[in-house]
Order: sequence, then structure tokens, then C-alpha cells
Amino acid sequence: MGVILDANVVVVGAGAAGLSAAAALKQNGIDATVLEQDARIGGTWSRRYDRLHLHTVRGFSGLAHFGIPRRYPAYLSRDQFVSYLREYADHFGLKIVNRCEVEKISRDPQSNEWKIVTGTGDTWRCNAVVIASGQYRIPIKPEWPGAEIFGGELSHSASYSNPTPFIGKRVLVVGAGNSGAEIATDIAENGGKFVALSIRTPPAIVPRDPFGMPVQRTGIMLGFLPARIADRIGRLTARLVLGDLTAYKIPTPAWGPFSARRIPLISCGFEIETEMTIQMLHRRRRIVAVVAVSAAVPVLAVLAVSAVVEAAVSRASASVFHPTPQPPPRRQSSRQIFAANSRSAKARAEGAPSAASAALVKMRAIG
Repeated sequence: MGVILDANVVVVGAGAAGLSAAAALKQNGIDATVLEQDARIGGTWSRRYDRLHLHTVRGFSGLAHFGIPRRYPAYLSRDQFVSYLREYADHFGLKIVNRCEVEKISRDPQSNEWKIVTGTGDTWRCNAVVIASGQYRIPIKPEWPGAEIFGGELSHSASYSNPTPFIGKRVLVVGAGNSGAEIATDIAENGGKFVALSIRTPPAIVPRDPFGMPVQRTGIMLGFLPARIADRIGRLTARLVLGDLTAYKIPTPAWGPFSARRIPLISCGFEIETEMTIQMLHRRRRIVAVVAVSAAVPVLAVLAVSAVVEAAVSRASASVFHPTPQPPPRRQSSRQIFAANSRSAKARAEGAPSAASAALVKMRAIG
């Protein structure tokens, strides 16, 4: 039988947002109780892949009222950020209740208080509730046609820890976000027999430290300029530092980070891995196509792993990686880009099979 507990404010989730909210309340004289389903603070972060490092510099990565101490490096590793979160909670003396999963929140019409039922059977009563359970807490797997007959292993990036299970295997990583690119690089550097990266929408790729300055600081300065001008300066900087990536059949993105207000792909060596992959394909005398993903999911990347990718990806869609550098494509006008996007949208609406679906079916046939 559970007990009834009282609190002034309850914060659900002891991640970065929850801890920051509780600390801000305490700075204003309001004590909050933080309910966390994990056994320790930073549990979700500690389960991320081993290679993970923040792409944001230390000075701009800390939480409110207590930044990351200078003894940490410029770019924190996964474990270092977890340590900082725990240090943050200790610094403010926050009340954290671990192993306490919230199952139901409701309003008591008589007392006008909030009632929070937890997995332990206890009920918390409070005047206010802050929900900070995480935007990307639950991974979503796209339902690709053909997945049910796919003979290989299909997994999500949330379950990826390190490249050890993929040594000697042929791997397809679907999604060229920051996690997808880093996971593909991790496997390519550490024993993957073959690694292909699927790109549906060409990302804006920016160097992490152009000319020795963190791109985050550069971005803040460019943010004072009109978005179109900031994007042009960003593209020029990326071209000078990374080179012409269209030579490797990575198309120029149709959007800019400032105009679109989207997070770019921050390069920490990804362009080097792209070249390694192309050289590998050249030795095999094969053209490899990157499979397009037709499903949008609220996560950074989806990892599709198979030991039988072989020639399936080589014919699944138009090439993005090619064994020999190609001349840059002709620049398209906004009208041409709009027309191409309209044709793609119409094909999806009419039920045309996606390249990812075709690849899964072909992988099964090869297996």
C-alpha cells in the first residue's frame, strides 16, 4: 500500500531540463522535489554510445546558475557530462527521488492540487508540476515495408553502444544527423567490413572548429546578421575548411541553418571517413547508392545493420557516394527545387515504394 507525500513543486525527470528547472526554482526560494525513474542522475545520458561527445563547447553547454567547471575539457565526453549533472544536483542540494517512475498525473477538483501516482504505489500531492521527461526519451522505429522479411539485424541508434558487434559486418546507417554520422564513423574506424550512410535530405555540414574557433561562437556572432547573409558566410567557411563535398556525390543542401532554424551536421572528421568509404568502394569497383529514408522520426538517427547489405544498397537509389569524384552539379533555381520536391511529395502520396523499402526487399533476396 502506497503512502501520500506532499511537496510544493514536483519536477518529473532529473535530466538536464529537470535539474535546471529545479535549480532555478531554488534560486527563487522555492523547493522542488525531482522524481527520476533511473537509479542515478544522468541515467539516460550514461546509456548513450561510448564515443559520444558534446558538439557544443563547454562555455555554452552548462545549465543555469552553475556552468561547467573549467577543469572539464572544451568538449565533454558522455561520462564527463553525466558527472557534471550529478555535480550540479549536489551544488544546489536538490531533492532527487530515484527509481520513482511517474505513471499518472491528475488534478484533484476538490483541493485543486495535483496528484502524481508513481510506480512505487506512492502518491505525491503538490501545487505545481514541471514535466521534464525528455523530448527524445522513447525511440521510434520507422515501419518500412519489407522489414518483416529482412534477414539481417535492424536496430535503433538508441541501442547502439560501440562498434564491437559490427566488426567484420556490412552496415547501413540510415540518417545523416549528428548521431548517424558519428556512429557511421565509429564503425568505419573500428572494424566494420563496409559502412554506407543513407542520406534522404542533404544536411548542411559545418566544421566544429573553423580556423580554431568553436562554430558555436561563430554562429552566435552570425546570428546578428540577416539569415541569408549568415548562411552564405557559413557555406563559404565550410567550403574553405571541408572542401567541395559534391565531388563525392553529397549534394549541396537546399537549406541553411540560419534561414531554416535547423541544427546542421557538425563535422568532427566525418569528411575524412567519407573519403575512406569512397576509396574502399573504388577498390571493389562498385557504385554504392545511399538509401533514402521516407519516414521522419523524432530522433537523431536510425541504425539499420545487416550482414547482407552487399549489392542491395548499390542499386537501391540514385548514387550519393561514388568511387570517383564527379563534377559539381549545376546550381538549381528555387523554382526547379520546388518542382523536384513537389514530384517527390506526389510520388509518396501515390504510394510509391521508398528507396529504403526497396533496399530491405533486395537485401532479403540476396540473403
